[in-house]
Amino acid sequence: MSQPTLADQIQEAITSNEVILFMKGTPDAPACGFSARTSAALTSLVVPFASVDILPDPRIRQELSTISNWPTIPQLFVRGELVGGCDIVMEMADSGELQTLLGVQGEADAGGPALNDSSPLQIENRL
Repeated sequence: MSQPTLADQIQEAITSNEVILFMKGTPDAPACGFSARTSAALTSLVVPFASVDILPDPRIRQELSTISNWPTIPQLFVRGELVGGCDIVMEMADSGELQTLLGVQGEADAGGPALNDSSPLQIENRL
């Protein structure tokens, strides 16, 4: 049996995680402002999400863009479907559409109970 291709591995990550963000860096240490804003929007909603740092292997970005037909990073997928990049995610967050899509209400209150106390899942790049 042959090894799964990089495209197969990316597709598996997209389908096996309800919410996944492909970004530059990690949610704790984003490597660009767009990735920082997008991960902060998800974190503020206290939504569990997986993340993949595309920087260690440039092939990830190339294969991801082929799969999604979206040229820029970050890329947010929800339930296997591309939502979009930073601008789209921010517009959706501002309008409440992102909260509806993710099944949450408003922004997380810093003093309120957390819905998820765990950090975002970071998929290990084993490519």
